[in-house]
Amino acid sequence: MKLTAVYANVSCRNPERSIAWYSALFDRAPDAQPMQGLSEWHWQGAGFQLFVNPGHAGHCTLTLFVHDLQAEAARFKSSLITPAPIEQADYVDIMRLLDPDENLVVLAEKR
Repeated sequence: MKLTAVYANVSCRNPERSIAWYSALFDRAPDAQPMQGLSEWHWQGAGFQLFVNPGHAGHCTLTLFVHDLQAEAARFKSSLITPAPIEQADYVDIMRLLDPDENLVVLAEKR
């Protein structure tokens, strides 16, 4: 198998509220809304899909590696996202966030 991209998918109940939250997280609006109930953010070789699926909402985990966890925490202070404490794991520092549906979003930075 030769992959050309990988997309993560998170389910939500209220698309307007979740789109606003993830737009604050990614610091931009969705790149596409290819069908009703689906919003996408695109990066080279990767993507994120936010899908309206109330039965699965709140049961997803998304881990995102960032270059500067402190800078992201500072940026969140002026957004819809309340920054969480930065924790030290074995090999990375992490920040655990809950989206509006209580899906777990983990930001990680290699030490």
